[in-house]
Amino acid sequence: MAVKSDIEIAQAATLKPISEIADKLGIPGDALIPFGHDKAKISADFISANGKNKAGKLILVTAVSPTPAGEGKTTTTVGLGDGMHKIGKDALICLREPSLGPCFGMKGGAAGGGYAQVVPMTDINLHFTGDFHAIGAAHNLLSALIDNHMHWENQLNIDPRRVTWRRVVDMNDRALRTITSGLGGYHNGVVREAGFDITVASEIMAIFCLANDLEDLENRLGNIVLGYTRENEPVTVRELNAHGAMTALLKDAMQPNLVQTLENNPCLMHGGPFANIAHGCNSVMATTTGLKLADYVITEAGFGADLGAEKFFNIKCRKAGLSPDAVVLVATIKALKMQGGVARTDLGEENVAALKDGLKNLGRHLRNLAQFGVPAVVAVNRYTADTDAEVAAVQEYCNDFGVEAINCTHWTNGGAGATELAEKVCQLADSGAAQFRTLYSDDLPLWDKIKRVATTIYAADDIIADKKVRQQIADFQESGYGHYPVCMAKTQYSFSTDPNLLGAPTGHVVPIREVRLAAGAEFLVIVCGAIMTMPGLPRVPAANAIRVNKEGQIEGLF
Repeated sequence: MAVKSDIEIAQAATLKPISEIADKLGIPGDALIPFGHDKAKISADFISANGKNKAGKLILVTAVSPTPAGEGKTTTTVGLGDGMHKIGKDALICLREPSLGPCFGMKGGAAGGGYAQVVPMTDINLHFTGDFHAIGAAHNLLSALIDNHMHWENQLNIDPRRVTWRRVVDMNDRALRTITSGLGGYHNGVVREAGFDITVASEIMAIFCLANDLEDLENRLGNIVLGYTRENEPVTVRELNAHGAMTALLKDAMQPNLVQTLENNPCLMHGGPFANIAHGCNSVMATTTGLKLADYVITEAGFGADLGAEKFFNIKCRKAGLSPDAVVLVATIKALKMQGGVARTDLGEENVAALKDGLKNLGRHLRNLAQFGVPAVVAVNRYTADTDAEVAAVQEYCNDFGVEAINCTHWTNGGAGATELAEKVCQLADSGAAQFRTLYSDDLPLWDKIKRVATTIYAADDIIADKKVRQQIADFQESGYGHYPVCMAKTQYSFSTDPNLLGAPTGHVVPIREVRLAAGAEFLVIVCGAIMTMPGLPRVPAANAIRVNKEGQIEGLF
């Protein structure tokens, strides 16, 4: 019998009216802004009115370092949420929205998988409720206003050579990484070098996901440093008087989106910065709203724990005053065997020896998570080809860390395949064992913050940077940005900056190529190695398989 694809499973699902899903959270109909019958935004007025409710327990789902074999972090997040409902718990899932770039690039979709998905899957993966379009529009409005200001009197004396604000598009397009704008004569503006990032790398996306409300959003937008004068003085969006219009474009988007799982349980989906080039967490608005609506809130952070979890703890929790109660580390047997040197074509064969070699990757993630003081459990997202001996090897290894590894079959069995995990997570969250702490204090100098992350989380010997970059960091320190956290932009495939160094490499250094100020988001982006903030498409993009069939249904989103 052929295994159904994710999209086939999603399209066969029976969805309930979104008002019924809202009822589970105590959200009245007049607090919903419907987008059709199966998705809606939650009104800002309702969110504000519920702000004094007692907060629930916060659970983070993260993963081992990603491989082409797959880990299933979102799938596990959804499965865990459904599993909690199976055991009678009041739970809510908070996820990031997918970007069109990966949908048409390598991933093909990001709404979970198998029988642990959020739906409507095709809507979520494509235009959804238009949040990303609003973020892109607000970002590019600022770009247009900057160029327009320089075209006319340029009263702020913006130096065209020192404009740091780039444009964005929600698509992988390497040809736009570096461009020259303003060509074609005087009437087309000022000629200058420019470029594009993907929308999920936009500072607007980061601000959108870190802002507490519209007032905070507008203030943060005003604080953005868009470039510098000829005297090298910073110029802010507030000086350009652009923050009001940008806020207007984002007003409706700021309201979190409500959808449902295949088992008709609630999920808030809102915001979606990548963790390899941004801070990798869903919106503070969605998470804090969820904590007032449910006893347990399960959220995820992008890519492996060295990126997503580190930024969740050091940036999101720090900025939002959140204190997580438990963390789930997702692993697959296939991914761990790949970390142990097994070729992708041979992953279907039992190989306990290679698996044990690959467990070093899981072990380092566990050691890293322990430093944040949050109790952890390992979720083994099981594939049909995984053997009992392989699962047992993972469980034995985790026992040495005092951590339980639980066999999970949510991909095949939905929530029923994650009830044991749900029981353990609730036990950890309710135990009061969490003693959350960040990796570094606000007053640690910027260079030392970068080094702390590199040496502690990546197990690097040191960080290096050329004189220009070191001076740039020193200047930011002296200019009053030294209390900001650092947001590392680094390959997701390795603890090092070399994507080919799998497992748990040591003896490496982390080269700092560039530092970008995000004064509105209130962090500094530290660009490491060869990482790009505008990804490219693979040789055979996922877009090649996506189509609309004769029945009007979308096919090819895996």
